[in-house]
Amino acid sequence: MINPPILYSFRRCPYAIRARMAIFYAGIPVEIREVELNNKPEHLLLISPKGTVPVLHLEDKIIDESLDIMRWALAQHDPENWLSFDNEVNLLIKSNDGDFKYFLDRYKYADRYPNYSQEHYRQQAEVFLTELESRLVNANYLCGNSISLADVAIFPFIRQFASVDKEWFQMTSFYSLNNWLQTFLTSALFGSVMKK
Repeated sequence: MINPPILYSFRRCPYAIRARMAIFYAGIPVEIREVELNNKPEHLLLISPKGTVPVLHLEDKIIDESLDIMRWALAQHDPENWLSFDNEVNLLIKSNDGDFKYFLDRYKYADRYPNYSQEHYRQQAEVFLTELESRLVNANYLCGNSISLADVAIFPFIRQFASVDKEWFQMTSFYSLNNWLQTFLTSALFGSVMKK
């Protein structure tokens, strides 16, 4: 009997952060098992052989994709209607999880990808940031004036990008994006999922 559900997680992983945020927002009690990525527990590898986090072990199924975990949680309880704007949300998240994540990894770990400079990777990532900035100039959130799944799904990756060079990021013309990021960084929801 899996009660409460078990969530395999890694505190700083952006995929795990967004899954935890959706679960906490939905008010679903889970047992969080923090995973050491270089020493993954046997049980995790047994239920999800790819060995990535997050993984949610429910009574009747295993969910091992962060977006699927988010959608499952919101299907249980979504008091602020995060699941609205579905098509628009899907396109934004696809851009985040695709090209932006690709260049974010190379920007953050530029020494592992010596084909181009760190600045080159950053400039490529800025294409997506520019799109987000243009959305946030006239609205509080990415799809309007209320929070959506896109905001929570994308926020941990923007946090990771900003933390590579905080001073540079704060000095950019991404004023609205900086404000949006601060809103999430100082939120009770983010604070609650990042407790050690």
